[in-house]
Amino acid sequence: MSNKIYVGGLSYNTSENSLNGLFSKAGTVDKVSIIIDRETGRSKGFGFVEMATQEEAQSAIKQFHGTELDGRTLTVNEAKPQAPRDNGGRNRGGQRW
Repeated sequence: MSNKIYVGGLSYNTSENSLNGLFSKAGTVDKVSIIIDRETGRSKGFGFVEMATQEEAQSAIKQFHGTELDGRTLTVNEAKPQAPRDNGGRNRGGQRW
């Protein structure tokens, strides 16, 4: 089990500070990041929280999965490693065809 937690179902109004405040009730929060859309500058509705220990991460998952924050029901579970990205067939090596 990792210390990194996926948090989905976030309101566009949820800030990293409010997420930190919620998860600090379960233990020490090392890092909070809400994923932002590059084009719109708005939240994509999910983020990640890193807790200090695996035990605190498990506690946070049990405590906050299905709870409400800013009018939205949260999905909270262990973050999975990011899969390698396919570049969609685009050549990023500088060659021009």
